[in-house]
Amino acid sequence: MLAGAGAPALAQGGASRAGEPVTLNFNNAEIEAVARTIATITGRNVVVDPRVKGTMTLVSGAPVPPAQALRQFAAQLRTQGFALVESAGLYLVVPEAEAKLQGGTVSAGAVPASSGQIVTQIFRLNHESANNLVPVLRPLISPNNTINVNPGTNALVITDYTDNLQRLARIIAALDVSNATGVEVIPLKHAIATDLAPLVTRLIESGAAAPAAGQGQLDTSFKTTLVAEPRSNALILRAANPARAAQVRALVERLDQPASPGTPASGNIHVVYLKNADATKLATTLRAALSAEQRASTTAPTGTGAAAATPSTAGAASAMGSSLSATTSAAAQPSTGGQIQADPATNSLIITAPEPQYRQLRAVIDKLDARRAQVFVESLIAEVNADKAAEFGIQWQGALGQKGNSNIGVLGTNFNVGGANIISLSTGAADGTTRPSTGINLGIAHNFGGVYALGFLARFLQANGDGNILSTPNLLTLDNEEAKIVIGQNVPFVTGQFTNTGAATGSVNPFQTIERKDVGLTLRVKPQISENGTVKLQIYQEVSSVLASSVNSSTGLITNKRSIESSVLVEDGAIVVLGGLLSDEYAGNQEKVPGLGDVPLLGHLFKSEARSRKKTNLMVFLRPVVVRDAAATDSLSLDRYDLMRATQKDAQPVPSAVVPVNEAPVMAPLRANQPLSEAIVPRNAPPAAPAPAPAR
Repeated sequence: MLAGAGAPALAQGGASRAGEPVTLNFNNAEIEAVARTIATITGRNVVVDPRVKGTMTLVSGAPVPPAQALRQFAAQLRTQGFALVESAGLYLVVPEAEAKLQGGTVSAGAVPASSGQIVTQIFRLNHESANNLVPVLRPLISPNNTINVNPGTNALVITDYTDNLQRLARIIAALDVSNATGVEVIPLKHAIATDLAPLVTRLIESGAAAPAAGQGQLDTSFKTTLVAEPRSNALILRAANPARAAQVRALVERLDQPASPGTPASGNIHVVYLKNADATKLATTLRAALSAEQRASTTAPTGTGAAAATPSTAGAASAMGSSLSATTSAAAQPSTGGQIQADPATNSLIITAPEPQYRQLRAVIDKLDARRAQVFVESLIAEVNADKAAEFGIQWQGALGQKGNSNIGVLGTNFNVGGANIISLSTGAADGTTRPSTGINLGIAHNFGGVYALGFLARFLQANGDGNILSTPNLLTLDNEEAKIVIGQNVPFVTGQFTNTGAATGSVNPFQTIERKDVGLTLRVKPQISENGTVKLQIYQEVSSVLASSVNSSTGLITNKRSIESSVLVEDGAIVVLGGLLSDEYAGNQEKVPGLGDVPLLGHLFKSEARSRKKTNLMVFLRPVVVRDAAATDSLSLDRYDLMRATQKDAQPVPSAVVPVNEAPVMAPLRANQPLSEAIVPRNAPPAAPAPAPAR
């Protein structure tokens, strides 16, 4: 037995051997002294923090093993605001508020056995949200210990005593269960699934009351979901809880009733409002499908076709067949004839058919009236030009003979390559009709009878020209719908003219016939999205321009044109090259005096030479991106909106006090449901007020 009164003392039997049960009997003993005794009987190293002061009473009614004695020591410390923490085989006695900062045990699996120590436990949740359990578990944890949430892994990190962690583990296991029910199929007998599903969903959502904070299920992933299955005319239900599932079943049962004979809705006339498809085109398609089906049923044995069940159906079929001979126009006029009529004003179908046939048609309509995907086509035209030219020429003229009335001779060279002719320049320079060529011109003039004339002319020229043109026309269009974009000018071309100015009599009535054509950049594309996600594109792309040298030409304008017309198959988001031009042209002209022009070095005095080289690199690239829903469309549009807004910010004028126009329009940040006209504001305008929350 170990006893103590102010200081521990060994029993009469002396120190107990290691592993033998001991009886604890400490009465108002110093905590540090009790810790040394516990270290002796357990063989562990126990260190007491200097901030731990006071006495304690630790008594066991019967002999206990050393491990149990250590747990009783830890439990008694806990009642006095201290804690026993194990770190790397060393036991520390510290204030309870500091225990969570020590290097205690960290566990992510099962909770360690009860030892009276403070450890850190990680609880990973599978169904419940970790944020929802914090208000439930926080009151059950010591104020000096912590509970934290990791939203990324949906886990709880709790630091507390092991015995309390075991209790918390049982609570978490009971709460971390899936509240949603399994998937249930509710078949319908009378109602249409696609009509009933939105109605029941609105009723359920409007009747659901939001639970108070910290109570019930707050995770929106467990909301009630009701989906229509048109093929079997059934509803697929996944409820948040069994009570909500029973509520939905009861509501569907009450609504799935046959129409009363006296109600106006009973009969064979039904109105179907379309969401995405065109009513006129869809009506034509359905009438053609019904006509083929009914023709097949008339050739089948009697009683095998549903269309031959009643005389009214056969009459409707004959009326429908007669309507197929005329093409239904897309104008805002209702299509007439047959069992299916279209009302373009409301984009709806009016179907005259018995209930079984209407169900069959409705299933087809629901499949065809789906949201059509869109294709955003990015086209990139890259053209790089590099021109180099070099010219060199020497010309000279000299007079030979005597002065006076005697004849003189002329000796010299005249070349047109490499600059202006020396004689033309000499005679036309005075009145400005002929000007020196570009480059450096070196000349010597000689006085002939008081008149200066060029006797020597040398010209040197080296020219470089680089061009880099990049055009990116973009288009957004529906699947299987052609779109076109034209960026350029409408240029007039003279196609004919008449004048009678040479007539002896009669009035002069000249005229010209002009045809205008688009000159610039044209992109026309028709996409078709396949089932596996690839995009088939029918493309026509043209880049044209007016040749600058032909603007004032008497023969008319000359246009440069580059066009591509092709059909390609491209993966969604992939880049494909449509075509290109790689050209390298060289031209060289030379004029020289025979014999003298071939003399090394000195021969350059008797010749004129010009060389040029032109390289053109032109490539056309295409990248289609499939846009399947409204979120993708908004993301694409807002991305381009932000790009233009950033470009406008960078294109602001430099502030000037002399010219008091120091701002250019800048598009404002686009808010939800904001008109585009309100997005045009000056750069220094105050920020727009936040948009109000949408009404629920």
